[in-house]
Amino acid sequence: MLLFAGLGNPGPKYANNRHNVGFLAADAIARRHGFSPWSKKFQGEIAEGKLGDEKVILLKPQTFMNLSGQSVGEAMRFFKLGPSALTVLYDEIDLVAGKVRVKTGGGAGGHNGIRSIDAHVGKDYRRVRIGVGHPGVKELVHGHVLGDFSKADKGWLEPLLDAIADNADLLVRGDDNGFMNRLSLAIPGDKARPEKPATKAQSHIRQARPQQPAAKMPETGPMAAMLKKLLGKD
Repeated sequence: MLLFAGLGNPGPKYANNRHNVGFLAADAIARRHGFSPWSKKFQGEIAEGKLGDEKVILLKPQTFMNLSGQSVGEAMRFFKLGPSALTVLYDEIDLVAGKVRVKTGGGAGGHNGIRSIDAHVGKDYRRVRIGVGHPGVKELVHGHVLGDFSKADKGWLEPLLDAIADNADLLVRGDDNGFMNRLSLAIPGDKARPEKPATKAQSHIRQARPQQPAAKMPETGPMAAMLKKLLGKD
């Protein structure tokens, strides 16, 4: 048995937040693979099903993000699971929107949900880091992750969630690289990183028309005579 935990905050207010992409991924897996309806347990919501031949428990902690470890730890103790049986899906601001990286162990990287899980179960579990992009400055991070995905984000978000659900069995088999490769093919770079207005402006500058050469002064005729008179060259 394996435990897949998608992180987020409970309630409709947070449902479409970037911080809730772990919940969205868990929902996508449950739909695609015909998991049981969600029920309340372990201070969270769980759904049971199979990925390949392996029984998997999906968990969405309802403790709010910063206390995710309470729910995850309770579920792992109940099922007598070690860290190697745990996979956590969550938002990562240090990855470009639409990029996904998988690793086992490591630090929390400033993510309070991961910090809480580390405190309750240790660090040696698999982390599926789902890029939501960085706002550019530290002061804007809080508002960025607790802000909703935009309409433009749907261009990469919906295909990404579909790809995570379609290929979740690779995580069960331990094929982390295969999983990342499948997702990278599903989300082309131009969808993950839409062109910025500044880039377009720079493109316009590069494509500016070449300057026209200055007109030559006539050397003969009435106009030439008049110009010579004005310039005192008679």
